[in-house]
Amino acid sequence: MSVSNQWTFFSNHGHVLICLAGNSDQPLREVALAVGITERAVQRIVADLEEAGYLTRERSGRRNAYTLNAKKELRHSLEKSHSIGEILAVLTDD
Repeated sequence: MSVSNQWTFFSNHGHVLICLAGNSDQPLREVALAVGITERAVQRIVADLEEAGYLTRERSGRRNAYTLNAKKELRHSLEKSHSIGEILAVLTDD
């Protein structure tokens, strides 16, 4: 049985969070290119993350700026004792 080289440790939701943590006012088009998904998919993910309280969106001119809720706990029962801030601190330069 061969192992696929296509899987990753983080979901697209995690990848979008990582991108926005690095540059909170970048266009979603750039996030889509970095993650490797469509801009429409990124828009749906951002809506999911906003609805769940992981980020807030604020209009800044013609663009949106995103503020991440670093204290928000991860969703899975195995990870609930950790926040997204802990993960992002390891994966970003901030």
